[in-house]
Amino acid sequence: MRSRRYLLVLSVVLLVIQAGASRFFVQAQAGQAVPAGTAPAAGASYTPTAGNLAARQWFQDSKFGLFVHWGVYSVLGDGEWVMNNKKMTIAEYEKLPPEFNPTAFNAAEWVSMAKAAGMKYITITSKHHDGFAIFDSKTSDYDIVDRTPYKKDILKMLAEECRKQGVRLFFYHSHLDWHHPDYYPLGRTGHASGREAKGDWYRYLDYMDSQLRELCSNYGEIGGIWFDGWWDKPNADWRLDKTYKLIHDLQPKALIGNNHHRKPFAGEDFQMFEKDLPGANTAGFNAESEIGSLPLETCETINKSWGYSKSDKSFKSHKELLHYLIRAAGHNANFLLNIGPMPDGKIQPEFVQQLKSMGEWLNQNGDSIYGTRGGPVTPRPWGVTTQRGRKIYFHILDWQDTLLPLPKMPGIIRSAKFLKTGRKVDIIDTGAGLVFNLPKEALDPIDTIVVLEM
Repeated sequence: MRSRRYLLVLSVVLLVIQAGASRFFVQAQAGQAVPAGTAPAAGASYTPTAGNLAARQWFQDSKFGLFVHWGVYSVLGDGEWVMNNKKMTIAEYEKLPPEFNPTAFNAAEWVSMAKAAGMKYITITSKHHDGFAIFDSKTSDYDIVDRTPYKKDILKMLAEECRKQGVRLFFYHSHLDWHHPDYYPLGRTGHASGREAKGDWYRYLDYMDSQLRELCSNYGEIGGIWFDGWWDKPNADWRLDKTYKLIHDLQPKALIGNNHHRKPFAGEDFQMFEKDLPGANTAGFNAESEIGSLPLETCETINKSWGYSKSDKSFKSHKELLHYLIRAAGHNANFLLNIGPMPDGKIQPEFVQQLKSMGEWLNQNGDSIYGTRGGPVTPRPWGVTTQRGRKIYFHILDWQDTLLPLPKMPGIIRSAKFLKTGRKVDIIDTGAGLVFNLPKEALDPIDTIVVLEM
């Protein structure tokens, strides 16, 4: 009797488990939400190669990169989200590619501009949320070669020029796609596109992986892939483990980052923070983000827009942008500064001037930024510290008094001087800490840098 009852209970339990598994499978096949905690699981067995680890160190040393948001949306001059924001249908949006003819694009000028700004790498949108590729894709004809009068592969030209000038090239690629019929069920955005209420989610992921295979196979060695759009369907089965493995197999040194606003998932190589310094959430994107153990990067715009916006004149000042770069370095992070080129391929003069000015400052003060890590004093309202070897750099950004109190430093201070002039800095040791004596005439309007050699 007991054995029969045991077998009956066991049969019921197995049926419940089987039903649950079937329900999970059906939900995943449709791209629907799956039980909490399953979506982020990716690449649990990932072990970075020696080349990948070396690339991570190079990335952390580089500190400054150029972000480029460019696509057919630039024709309308209303930012990269115009399709969603203006509730454009696919039929309406497909009128833009025939008008996109960037004959003024010059890869050599773009890369030279980035180098002169002190930037070590470029990250450009290969495909944004609108689904349009600015490279020659054989997976789809919805690209710059097949749908525009320009008929040239922007990424090919840029990759070749980056190799010539010693700049690494990363590709931004959107998980989200407002155009593809198999991106279904829809996520949080793109509801006015006019797509039919059907699609094969895994066929869409195959499509995405196929384009990523092209990006990792046809452009030589790349710096990495910068993903965005996971947040549109955070509970869907994105199959990240398969996608990440594809990239790492084809490009073992390439760095993968994902702008999902969470703690890094397994298989990723760096972590980014959109419009915020690591640990902050002033922009509202990073409420659920946690700082992981990977190299860090923060991205920001020169005005308010990522893609070209002809009406956006809210340009940040030279001082604001430099302070962001300096504070990012003090938070142990890179700064990826964005431009949105015009539809003809030119870069608006306000952006050119800002990049030129940043390069001039870095020519004088780059030793306190490049190759450094966050210093021993955690970021303060007055500024930040960076460190390289035995040198500690104090970046005093916002301090009006002549005396600056500081905690004790680890080790013996062998010298203290202003980086700009080499003038000695007087230090008072209170026993509980240090005090810098900062004469008014020694203060710099942008960044008063004091360097200690330990």
